[in-house]
Amino acid sequence: MARQLARGMGSFFKECGCAKPTRCPHSYSIRFRDALGKQREESGYGTQDDAIERLSQLYAEKKTTAPSVAAARRELGQQTVGEYAKKWRPRQRKMTEYSTGEHVDSSINVHIVPRLGSRKLNSVTPIVVERFLDEMEDDGVGRGNQVNIFRVLKTILRDAYAKGAMADDPVKGVQEPEYVREQVAIPSLAYVKQALVVADEELALEIVVMAGCGLRNGEARAVNVNNVVAQDVYRVREQIHSNTLKPAKLKHRKVGEFREVPLPRSVREAIERYEEKHGTTEDGYLLRGPGGYFTEGMERRRVKRLFANLPPEEDVGMYGFRHYFASNALGNGIPITDVAEWMGHKSIEETYRTYRHLMPGSITKAARILDAGLWEAA
Repeated sequence: MARQLARGMGSFFKECGCAKPTRCPHSYSIRFRDALGKQREESGYGTQDDAIERLSQLYAEKKTTAPSVAAARRELGQQTVGEYAKKWRPRQRKMTEYSTGEHVDSSINVHIVPRLGSRKLNSVTPIVVERFLDEMEDDGVGRGNQVNIFRVLKTILRDAYAKGAMADDPVKGVQEPEYVREQVAIPSLAYVKQALVVADEELALEIVVMAGCGLRNGEARAVNVNNVVAQDVYRVREQIHSNTLKPAKLKHRKVGEFREVPLPRSVREAIERYEEKHGTTEDGYLLRGPGGYFTEGMERRRVKRLFANLPPEEDVGMYGFRHYFASNALGNGIPITDVAEWMGHKSIEETYRTYRHLMPGSITKAARILDAGLWEAA
């Protein structure tokens, strides 16, 4: 006997074409209009009761949605991705404009808008997003860049979805591009020592604090005598940002936050020698330039000169001196949790992915220690 549904609830059916569809084992599908007025279908319901229960649920949700809300959602869904992204961007008030903000703007303007900008929000589905990722891959966009772009797009679309622009999650089931980090290049101790001799005094000091304390380039450019808070502790408070050319908060930290790192005796003595010879600014900065601060451009010119006079080992760049710190620490048995904290990584997973290969033999060493403990227990 046919089951009657209230007007507007939708319908259920089977697509199998069997002579007696109510008795065949195939599942039911349902057809309905969502809160945005768009016709949709769902399948996989084993019985009529299951299909009707789902239709009743959808109908109740639609009836409890105020007409004004439904109209607002329909209007929002008619906006294009480009229009919505333009309105979404100014609302990101916690975003650091001179760093993260610039990368987000680049992702939107260079990649998202040209490929998806004209598409209406209510037409964006997981298949559309998958196609977007395929296009980036075909265009030769690097995997690391793909990951960042996808995260921006996902944030924008999820924001629109939360506001009702789409009935279904547009990125549900879409997998993030797989990015395999290349193995970092680390200079040898011999090269570090040679670099300190060949580099000029400013760059040599920067290399010392990067290799000895694990500072990032910008943090090393901001080396400050006031940050020596103990004989063996250096407090990293800020960086000289490569875009603004002036002090800025630390990466992955809020304004005013800091981290403390070990200060080897040799590094402290290098700081003291430089201060004795060249002095500091009123604020305690050791490195400075004509405009006040020691900028990324000043560093870059010195690095170019260093590498011309002392060709770097394979794939080694200026950042390699920071990698040397991690290599030295992990190679001497310092826990990776401590190294992650000192290097200012967002999470220990980042440290592990980057430097896991620097701990060769750790499994062998563990097996030997465990074996000794087992024999003692026996």
